Amino acid sequence: MQALTRNPLADPGLLGINAGPPPPSPPPPPCSASAAAPAGVVRPLGAAVTVGVYAVGGGRAATPARLALAGAALNAALYSYVSAVMLLDAAGLERLRFWTVGSLASADAGTVLRVLPFIAVGLLVALAAARPLNALALGDDAAQALGARPAVARAGVIIAITLLCGAATAACGPIVFVGLLVPHLVRALTGPDLRWLLPYCALLAPVLLLGSDVLGRVLGRPGELQVGLITAVVGGPLFLALVLRTRTIRS
Repeated sequence: MQALTRNPLADPGLLGINAGPPPPSPPPPPCSASAAAPAGVVRPLGAAVTVGVYAVGGGRAATPARLALAGAALNAALYSYVSAVMLLDAAGLERLRFWTVGSLASADAGTVLRVLPFIAVGLLVALAAARPLNALALGDDAAQALGARPAVARAGVIIAITLLCGAATAACGPIVFVGLLVPHLVRALTGPDLRWLLPYCALLAPVLLLGSDVLGRVLGRPGELQVGLITAVVGGPLFLALVLRTRTIRS
């Protein structure tokens, strides 16, 4: 996402992938019937918003600032709609309150099996797009001269983003800072080459997530603190330190 948008602050919230209601818990409460139809429409909107943000942001002429503004506007509109729908259902509102924090507690083996095909396909597409994305960093003309097809590369990246972020968010909720922080940490080790950056991110991100989950279970005994809270508390200071360190090196 950061390579596609040329925005170092890009994360799933920027493109609206995580703007959707939590999955209904079986059996659904009777009062949710009136909200079921509109809520069911929101889940596939993640893919539509990804494309919409890119189009509104200018497509090939998109700039990081325009993409961020377009994403913030569309994301806010979707969250407003989701909030309105969930207010019609008290039980759904309670699920939403915990789901929006982000937690691994609700994910079981069945959840993993349901999202695994999407993650597998998304991972393969993302790794295949690494070389074209490296070329796109030099501009469309240079990328074409190097044999890349910019339109195909962008379409593939959008598909990978939608599958990976959408599946992860559907399973565990919108856990923050993992997608934002990990690429910056890995980039300090591997450099900007996405052929190395993406595989290392795929290894380091689960380490950060599971470490945060264990820390939340230890600190919150006998209950637990949701992993989304821990990643925000841990990731915020780390990201600020990384930004300050980068500014110091540049100065």
